[in-house]
Formats: sequence, structure tokens, C-alpha cells
Amino acid sequence: MIAVDTNILVYSVREDSPWHGAALACVRDLAEGAAAWAIAWPCIHEFIAVVTHPRIYKPPTLLREALLQVDYWMESPGLRLLGEGPGYWDHLKDALVAGKAMGPIVHDGRVIAIYRDHGVREIWTADRDYSRFGGMRTRNPLVAAKER
Repeated sequence: MIAVDTNILVYSVREDSPWHGAALACVRDLAEGAAAWAIAWPCIHEFIAVVTHPRIYKPPTLLREALLQVDYWMESPGLRLLGEGPGYWDHLKDALVAGKAMGPIVHDGRVIAIYRDHGVREIWTADRDYSRFGGMRTRNPLVAAKER
């Protein structure tokens, strides 16, 4: 199963992003496809926080539009929204130690631990920090899309 990180979600919605077209195509392909795909609940929270933040985007996405976008993703029959499960704590400890995570990187460790707990094999992200945790394939689908 492929999981999608916050940055891909943000770029897919924000038309002012230079990655908008590529990210939108990636998310649309997953959402309209038959295969299972995933978003961790912390990425949903972070997506809403980022796109509605007035210091990041001028103008920011309206809250009602951000929430509606999440509703649209949730209509995808293949989407799995993932949260902390029974094995999460052990995965989190392992990820934080392996990634030498501190400060804001702990969030990435949390996301990785959730995905590991649910058997996710690949995360689509533009964030290189995920590679520090090991044990999960990371791919930036935007680079591949730009090279086409």
C-alpha cells in the first residue's frame, strides 16, 4: 500500500505551488484508482494546519475548503485513514532511535510508526527526512512527474 505525506497533499490543493499539477495528478490517480492507499491522521491534521496558515499562504485556504477537500479524499473507496494501533509504540521507539529524531522530526517518526504498524510499504513524499528512519521505501513522485 502507498501512503501519501502532507506535502504532496498540500501541493495537490494549492494552485500557487510550483508542484501543483504533478501533485494533483498523483493524488487523483490514487484516489480514482482501484488499489488501496493511505493517509495517516496526523498528515490530515498537518494538511489543514498548513493550507489554512496565513503566514504560509497569502491568502490561506479557507477552513471550509480544506475540510471539504478532506471529505473528497475520504470518498475514495481505496483510501485507508490510519492512526495509532496496538504496535504503534514499539514502532515509534524504533523509528525515533534509528532516525535520531528530535524536535520537529519526531512528527515524521510518528507518521512512519503509524505506517509501519499498518504494513505500509512505500510513502510518497517530497520530504527527505523520512529516509533517515530506514525500513520503508520513500519516493518523490513529483520528481518523476517533472522528468516526464
